[in-house]
Amino acid sequence: MERDDLSTLRALGFEDEELQQLGLWEIPTGDPAQLTEAYIRRSKKRDDLVTLRQHVRDVCRMAASEEKAIRRVWFEQRSARKAHVRREEFEKATAAILNGLSRTLYVWKTDRLSRRGMGQVGLLLDEFDSRRARLVSVTEGLDSSRGGRMMFAFLSERAREEAKDISMRTKTGGDAHKAEGRWPGGVVPYGLECPKGSGKLRHNLGEYKYARPLIAERLLEGVTPAEIADDLNRRKIPTRKGKMWRAQTIIHLAQSPSWAGLIPNRERQTDDFGNPIDKWHRGGEPLMGPYGYPIQAGQGVVTFAEWEKIRATISGRSRPGTTIGDRTRGARKAATIMTGILRCPHCKGPMGNGGRNYRCLARINQGKSVCRGIATMRDRVDDAMESVWMSHILSLPPESPTIHAIARRWLSCQDPAKEARKRSVGAALDNAMSRELKLNKEFFMGGGIDEMQYEVLRGELAAQVASLKAELAELSKEADLSPLMEVKALMDLWAGAGVEGRRALLQAALKSVTVKPPKGRGDKTPILERLVPDWWDKTTERTDEEWLAVLRSVGRNGQLRQTEEVAA
Repeated sequence: MERDDLSTLRALGFEDEELQQLGLWEIPTGDPAQLTEAYIRRSKKRDDLVTLRQHVRDVCRMAASEEKAIRRVWFEQRSARKAHVRREEFEKATAAILNGLSRTLYVWKTDRLSRRGMGQVGLLLDEFDSRRARLVSVTEGLDSSRGGRMMFAFLSERAREEAKDISMRTKTGGDAHKAEGRWPGGVVPYGLECPKGSGKLRHNLGEYKYARPLIAERLLEGVTPAEIADDLNRRKIPTRKGKMWRAQTIIHLAQSPSWAGLIPNRERQTDDFGNPIDKWHRGGEPLMGPYGYPIQAGQGVVTFAEWEKIRATISGRSRPGTTIGDRTRGARKAATIMTGILRCPHCKGPMGNGGRNYRCLARINQGKSVCRGIATMRDRVDDAMESVWMSHILSLPPESPTIHAIARRWLSCQDPAKEARKRSVGAALDNAMSRELKLNKEFFMGGGIDEMQYEVLRGELAAQVASLKAELAELSKEADLSPLMEVKALMDLWAGAGVEGRRALLQAALKSVTVKPPKGRGDKTPILERLVPDWWDKTTERTDEEWLAVLRSVGRNGQLRQTEEVAA
């Protein structure tokens, strides 16, 4: 056996001999109090592998001086200026502490830990304190178990402000480059390229020979994106990434201002509180110059006039509430319960809403050259899956992870206001802890507030923090699992769920369901015999005959419609 982080350490450039010298070769075991986690983050390009290896060596020296063994080195690369970016490896490192695998988390420096300020770091330290665990900053000599909490607070808030400054400088520079007609970076549309250092778009000869005659000109002639995608796939012309074309790929390409050689003025997506996230809305409008003309970034596959004509054609075919030409913002409501779960038996791809049927999406979007496709009546599949799902859930033990996953999904779907309140309380707690830190900084370092006023304000803030923590704990309580334990309550739960709720319940228990192809047109095989579920929890796998016996005991499959299959 080898360490879980051995591949990561080798990727950083460590030789096996040095890993043995650093104590990172053997799998550490023993008392969690003697084990530690090490979190290393790279956020700048100038932090090369030489720099990162030195960070690891510094952490190892600290561990050796404290006679502790590093259980695992967690490494990830995330931007320093994006405080909203989720850091999965950081979450895994802290989870190892919270789960009792070790009791110390080493970071090279506080700003390598978090850019979200004391709101996140303070809660983390609370959790560590309750488990007699500690957070250590190696280069700054800080230890949360030895009175370093206040310094962690100051440094984490400083890192948060620095992230905002970096973001502002980056945005200012990017806006200036776009105003001068320089390509802002990112993925260049199919048919174009941006030579390094030029900042201008030009034709990619290898792609342009297909992009102009087979896509752009045919769109101008009124050919549908689905027909174009099918034709490209039949000609064995792949996308830039070597994949099959889809109708939606053509639509996204045609609606991008960059395809016309223009600078895009895209909208950035935000979370529930209006904070920017690392996603952008597709398409968008071109960035306009001071005289009302779009700013050109170089050559395009189409002209600005042609791009407007293509957009108008696609918009004329749009269907509100679908992905076809609909430029509305926000999440669309679910129309079917099996979309994203049901799988085609031929291409193993997802099946989606096709009116009265579930149909293979590869057949719809990419054409018959990619998949021969299959279609089956929605009603009969939905009825069958109700029975399949109920029988499986009733057979699971109460401690099953699937039961708890369903409870969490159901809570989120059933009471979105509570989930929204939970996020709101979390944000308010972050803000209150940040204000508490600023008050302490003003009193201890600024000298601009007298002691009596400080005590009054500190007491008010402490009461707010305590109240918010209590409310957050109450909102975080586990959902009631009793409805999942007996038939009638489970049927009532399903009946009152609605389309979105039923889909959430299914997705919590199922990876996917493959529908077997019919034996021929008009096949009368019961739909239950043709559905092959793939459960997250496979502890109760049964044969087809056993499943049918269980389903009949629920009492629903006797009324299932045996509607004729329709082959796509």
